[in-house]
Amino acid sequence: MLSREDCLSLDRKDPLAPLRCDFDLPEGVIYLDGNSLGARPVSALVRAQEVIEQEWGTGLIRSWNTAGWFDLPLSLGDRLAPLLGAGPGEVVVTDTTSVNLFKALAAALHIQAPSRACSDAPHVDETTLAASSQSTLRRHVIVSERDNFPTDLYIAEGLTRWLDQGYTLRLVDSPEALLTAIDQEVAVVMLTHVNYRTGRLLDMAAVTAHAHACGALTVWDLAHSAGAIPVDLAGSGADFAVGCTYKYLNGGPGSPAFIWVAPRHMQSFSHPLSGWWGHASPFSMEPGFRPHATIRSALCGTQPIVSLAMVECGLETFERTTMSAVREKSLALTDLFIGLLEARCGAHSLKLVTPREHAQRGSQVSVAFAHAYAVVQALIEQGVIGDYREPNVMRFGFTPLYLRYVDVWDAVDVMARILDQHTYDESLTPGGVT
Repeated sequence: MLSREDCLSLDRKDPLAPLRCDFDLPEGVIYLDGNSLGARPVSALVRAQEVIEQEWGTGLIRSWNTAGWFDLPLSLGDRLAPLLGAGPGEVVVTDTTSVNLFKALAAALHIQAPSRACSDAPHVDETTLAASSQSTLRRHVIVSERDNFPTDLYIAEGLTRWLDQGYTLRLVDSPEALLTAIDQEVAVVMLTHVNYRTGRLLDMAAVTAHAHACGALTVWDLAHSAGAIPVDLAGSGADFAVGCTYKYLNGGPGSPAFIWVAPRHMQSFSHPLSGWWGHASPFSMEPGFRPHATIRSALCGTQPIVSLAMVECGLETFERTTMSAVREKSLALTDLFIGLLEARCGAHSLKLVTPREHAQRGSQVSVAFAHAYAVVQALIEQGVIGDYREPNVMRFGFTPLYLRYVDVWDAVDVMARILDQHTYDESLTPGGVT
């Protein structure tokens, strides 16, 4: 087992250590909740003041042009794209993850509609196309995991209910059941790349290839992978992706999300939220909607510029490193946490929920315990901020840009004392936001 001095030595050798200075972290706090809300970049305060005092205060409406406000969703998308394995002009930062998921799912179902299925189905051989063109069976199933983030399932349920065209949501209970659940009835496979509760990482390329072989499209939620692990949307052949910027990307609370559309689908990309910012000529004020030919068509209404500007601050740090370096440290931190936890707290019936295998692990570690909520509250009281998820899961996020090896050692040391000395209140029950 590594000692605290060993961890300090790792920090001295860490090539990402200087990036910690980019963030304003409170003294006496070990922050293991960056998978829920990232820490504030130091530059965010200055940038917010600049936008409010100068661009808005002095520039007024002129700043839509002079300060680049109008194109900010696209310019941010281009800066984010390399972290996602996407190209220029393929990503736009806008709205929320839920709203963007609605757009992506609606677009995928539109492409898969009976009148379009044969011409737009991805990577389907001629035999399959011929069979589908002769069949009257419409693809009516959306596949997802029962343990997917609830909002994703709610969005799918809401959309299918409003469409009222016989769509059904097919939920699987394990990643192993995914492939058998995807068949010729499936229109869309809607999955989260890294599970929010368990930290399980899905094989995007393998699942996408199988979905395509069955004639289905894929929509990936990258909320817990963007900025945490390398993502290769283009290389995996994915069709659509969405995600947030306030977790590992450190864009600020409620900062705008993003949506990506594979270039091969851009011509047929269409969604119900056709607002004026997605119009081919927004300032012509035409009564009818003509979608822009680019990813700009994913935009709806006027954009929240102050929030968008904060996303830029979060992305700047990533431009000083690589996702491979981030991933290497992420795995080292989570390996260290798991090892120390088992060595120091192994007598307390903790159950590791997150996979040990690197290929199946995101950048978090989840641990089940009978009194998980009470322990998380005790940790927070002593300056170690993790979070809780039902049922009985302690969840710890590891953000390599600002987390140190010694932070991991100290966090486990605090948890060991809490468990050994039983300094947690078993009567506490979950309630409110954690």
